[in-house]
Amino acid sequence: MAAPLVHAARWVPRLSRCPVRLMSAFSNPLASGARRGLFKDMFPAQSAPLQLPELLSSGQQTVYCGFDPTADSLHVGNLLAVMGLLRFYRAGHHAIAVIGGATAQIGDPSGRSQERDPLGAEQLAENVRGLRECLDRLFTNSQSLVPEGQNRPSGRFTVLDNAAWYRQWQVVDFLGSVGRHFRMGTLLSRHSVQSRLKSPEGMSLTEFTYQVFQAYDFYYLNRNHGCRIQLGGTDQLGNLMSGHDYIQRTTGEDVFGITMPLITSTTGDKLGKSAGNALWLTRPKTSPFELYQFFVRQHDSSVERFLKLFTFIPLPEIEHIMEQHSKEPEKRIPHKRLAAEVTKLVHDKEGLESAKRCTQALYNSSIDALEAMTDQELQELFQEAPFTEVLHEPGTRVLDACLKASAIPEGARGFETISRGGVSFNHNKVTNPDEVLVLGTHILRNGLSLIKVGKKNLYIVKWLQL
Repeated sequence: MAAPLVHAARWVPRLSRCPVRLMSAFSNPLASGARRGLFKDMFPAQSAPLQLPELLSSGQQTVYCGFDPTADSLHVGNLLAVMGLLRFYRAGHHAIAVIGGATAQIGDPSGRSQERDPLGAEQLAENVRGLRECLDRLFTNSQSLVPEGQNRPSGRFTVLDNAAWYRQWQVVDFLGSVGRHFRMGTLLSRHSVQSRLKSPEGMSLTEFTYQVFQAYDFYYLNRNHGCRIQLGGTDQLGNLMSGHDYIQRTTGEDVFGITMPLITSTTGDKLGKSAGNALWLTRPKTSPFELYQFFVRQHDSSVERFLKLFTFIPLPEIEHIMEQHSKEPEKRIPHKRLAAEVTKLVHDKEGLESAKRCTQALYNSSIDALEAMTDQELQELFQEAPFTEVLHEPGTRVLDACLKASAIPEGARGFETISRGGVSFNHNKVTNPDEVLVLGTHILRNGLSLIKVGKKNLYIVKWLQL
C-alpha cells in the first residue's frame, strides 16, 4: 500500500516546534525551504515530520534528485529541482544529481499523454554530456551566491549517471532479483499509470517499468552512498513512492521522499520541453538576455513567489524588496532583482552583464551598449537579423553597405528608401545614400553595424580589416 503524504502547510508548524538544535540553518533546510514554498509534500506522513529533522540534525545526510537526458540541456522547469538540491548542499549535506543515461531510454510517462520517441546512442551520449555540463555550471555559479559572512558548506555536490550501475545487469537477472519485490496492484494504482491506461494511446510495457528502474536508483544510492532522501516534482510522486516501498521491503530502512511544486506559465501550463515552451539553461539555446527578460517580465502576482523559489535571498530581505515595490511599483525592483539573481546562477556574473548590455541596446537605444557587445551577443539579441561579414574598403558609402547586407533592393527603389529616412545605422537615421561610412558613427568601435530598414527589418554587418 502506498505510503501516505503530509502537506507542507501541515508539517511546517511541526518543524517549527522542534528543538533549536534541530532547526539550525546549517543542519536542517526543511523549514526554511517549506516557508519559501520550495517543498510541497513529504512521506511517510506519520514519521517524516519528526524523523527527517532529527535525521538531518544528526550529521551529514545524502539527498538526490534525478534528471533524464531527453534533451542536451536543462530548462527552467528543472531549475526548482536543482534549487532543492542546492538548499540541502548549502545546509551542509551531500547532494547527488543523477542523470538518467539508462532510464532515458525507457521514458518517464509522468505528465505525458503519449510515449517519448526513443533516443539514439549518439544523441543520448550528447544529452548526458550537456546535462552534466549544465549541472556542474549551476553548482559552480551557486558558490558565488553565498551571502557574506556565511560559512561555505562542507558537503559534496556530485553528478552521477545511472547507466553506470545498470551495465552490470542482464534483463532476466534484473527481473528475477529486483522485479519480484514489486506488486502489480500498487504499480497499477499510480496516477501516472492510471491516466495513461485510460488514454487512447495506452501505455507500453517499457514505460510501465519506468517506476521500477527509478525505485532501483534510490535503492542503489541508499546502499552505495547512504542516501535516505529523494527529491522530485509533484508529478514524480508515484516514482518516489515506489523507491520508498522497494527499500522498505528489501532492507527495512527508513527513507523519505519530498516533492516540489511544478512551475507553470500564466496559462497554467507546465514549463518544460514536453509542453513546447521550454526556456533552456544553456547558451545559445536560450541567451542570458532571453532568460533575464523572462524573469524581469513576470507578473506582479508571481514575482515574490519566484524570489523565494529561485534565489538565495534571505526571506527578510525579500520582504523588504516587496515593501519597496509597493511604494514604487514603476521601478520594478523585485522583477529586476529576480532576473539578476537567476541569470547569475545560470550564466554567472558575465552572463548577467551580457543580459544588461543587450537590454540597454535594445530598449534604451544605447550606442555605448552596442559598442560593448560581442558578435555572439548581437546575434542572440537580434536572432532574426541576417549576419553578414563584409570586407571594409575606403570610401564605402551608406548605399554600398546596405546593398552588401542585402538590406535594400538595388536601383532607384533602394536609393529612395535611404533618401526618405527609411534606414538607420546603430539607431541613428541616415538620409544621404552617398555618405561615407565613419568609424564610431556608422561602424561601431567593435567593428559592427546594426542596420535597420523600416520598423522591423534588422541586419548585422561585421566589417573585416578595418
